[in-house]
Amino acid sequence: MNERLMQQLIVLVLEACEKDAPAGGLKDDEALFGPDSRLQLDSLDALQISMAIQKQYGLRMADSKETRRALSSVAHLADYLQAQGIPLQP
Repeated sequence: MNERLMQQLIVLVLEACEKDAPAGGLKDDEALFGPDSRLQLDSLDALQISMAIQKQYGLRMADSKETRRALSSVAHLADYLQAQGIPLQP
């Protein structure tokens, strides 16, 4: 996965949730939700991220287990977007 693309997705997530990057930065495979998350995102944050994805990439993310899995980390989000046929250009 392209490092520049990962940074763009990290910025998208942080801006959508109005959060600052945690100390040391947000890692590609770091948990975004749950007890291991340094960001401590909640369901409202998930909605904000999905709306940002729709605005940026034109993809509507349905509320499903697949979407929750896609939002588990930035790396999973990138994989999900590519699987949906979204061309992710650096």
